[in-house]
Amino acid sequence: MMTIRPFRLIFSLLAMAGAAGAGLAASAAHASDPGEAEQNRRTIARSFEAWRDGTGGPYDLLAQDAVWTITGHSLAGKTYQSRDAFMNEVIRPFNARMRERLIPTVHAIYAENETVIIHFDARGVARDGKPYENSYAWLLRLKGGKITRAHAFFDALAFDDLWRRVPAASD
Repeated sequence: MMTIRPFRLIFSLLAMAGAAGAGLAASAAHASDPGEAEQNRRTIARSFEAWRDGTGGPYDLLAQDAVWTITGHSLAGKTYQSRDAFMNEVIRPFNARMRERLIPTVHAIYAENETVIIHFDARGVARDGKPYENSYAWLLRLKGGKITRAHAFFDALAFDDLWRRVPAASD
């Protein structure tokens, strides 16, 4: 009986569907380095603990030239070519729509070499008093402890509802 590690199964399915893109699919072909993988998994896990605790978060790990892709057809769905573009066009406007910050609950983290996949839910309260809840899967590539590439999957309907319903607060 063949055993398939969950990471490889998830990654293989995404790669076959073309959802992860050629760059991340190539990383799965490399021989496994448990030391690098575990270090990257811990780096992402610590960043999510900091996010949950309100003391930091995964966006602190973004390299300046990080490329972040929001997959699918949400209003924010596209590829952002830098940390600043992603933060200015998505994260800051998102946070400006929230009364109570988004708090993540991690379900699983898988890592192989420089790639980490994290599945989590996040909840918060929008400025209009309504809850915002969503489920996410992020495929992250790390180099030197920094996120250099990301593909984000989430419920576009929930995101778009918030984006349309609640205007961003001005600073």
